[in-house]
Amino acid sequence: MNTSAPKKVTMQWESYFKDRGLSASLLPQYLEYIKKLSVKDLPVIFEVEHLSALIGIDTNVIYKMIHCPNSFYREFSIPKRKGGVRQISSPYPSLLLCQNWIYENILKKNNIHPCAHAYSSGRSILTNAKPHLNSKAILKMDMENFFPSLSFNWVVKYFSELGYPNNLSFSLASLCCLNNELPQGASTSPALSNILLYSLDKRLYRLSKSYSLQYTRYADDIAFSGDYIPHKYIQIVNDIVEDYGLKINKNKTNLIIGEKQKIIAGISVKGEEIEVPRKYKRELKKEIHFIRKYGILSHISKKKIKNPNYIYSIEGKLRYLLQVEPTNELAINGLKVISEHKN
Repeated sequence: MNTSAPKKVTMQWESYFKDRGLSASLLPQYLEYIKKLSVKDLPVIFEVEHLSALIGIDTNVIYKMIHCPNSFYREFSIPKRKGGVRQISSPYPSLLLCQNWIYENILKKNNIHPCAHAYSSGRSILTNAKPHLNSKAILKMDMENFFPSLSFNWVVKYFSELGYPNNLSFSLASLCCLNNELPQGASTSPALSNILLYSLDKRLYRLSKSYSLQYTRYADDIAFSGDYIPHKYIQIVNDIVEDYGLKINKNKTNLIIGEKQKIIAGISVKGEEIEVPRKYKRELKKEIHFIRKYGILSHISKKKIKNPNYIYSIEGKLRYLLQVEPTNELAINGLKVISEHKN
C-alpha cells in the first residue's frame, strides 16, 4: 500500500469531522482509530449503521442477521467422499452479500502462513503435495470437525485485534458465525480458518524444522514428511493441536514408511513428480474404454448408471488428471473421446 494513503485518508476524515462540528476533545480519538485501520488498508467502520451503508444492506436487516443468524441460513447435508455426511449451512443472498463484503474488504488483506495451501489464490492440493515428494516417511493427520471447532470468540478476538471496537467486532463475527462457530458453507469460513490458525501453522512449522521435516496443511489435513519420523512425534503434534482447542482424528492418523504408496490429499508423492494415484487412473481408463467401445448412451444403459451428470463427472476427472499430469496420454486422449461422443 502507498505509505501516503493512510495519511490522506486520515486528513479526509479530519476535514469531514470539522465540517460536521465534531467536538475538539473527541477528534484525536476518532483520528487515532482511523489511522490504525487505514495503515492496515482496512475499511473504517464506526458503527453497525455505518457498516450497513457500506455494504448496501438495510440497517434493520443487518441487525436481524447479527442477532438471529439462524433465520438467514439454509441447512442441508452432502455425502462425504469416504462415507458419512457433511452438514452444510448455506447463507441466503442477503447474508452472503455481507460475508462477501467482509471477505473482500477485510479478510482478503490478511497474510496466511506459507504452509497453509487451501482456500488461497496460487495455492492448491498440488502446491500442498510438492514439498513431500520422494520422502522416506510421511505422517498424515486429520483434524475433526474442522470449521465447527473454530469458535465465535476466536473470530471476535480477530476483529478486535485488527482495531475494531468491541461492538463492531461482535457484529462482524456474528455475520460470519452460526451457533457460535464457523459454519461450513459461509463464504468467510475458509479464509477465517487460515487466518485463525496462523499461529498453529507457525508452531507446527517450527516443530517440523526441529526434526528436519516438511510441513503442510490443506484445510483439516496435516502432513509431515522427511527421512525419519519418530512415533513420539505423533503425540507431540496431537498435544499442540489440542492446545488450540482442536482435536486430531486418531483413526485417520497414518505414518507411512518405506516403499508403500504415499498419498497426500489425493495426490501421490512417492516419486520425483506428483501423480494421480494408480487406482484412480485404472478406473478412469476402464470408463474411457467402455465409452469408446459402446458409446456413452449404450455404456450408461449397460452399466445401469443413474448419475445424470455422469459424462461431466468423467470429463471433470480427466481434467483433474491433466492438471496434475499435464502430459498424461489417458487424460489427453480421454478428453478427445468425451468430446467426440458428446457431439
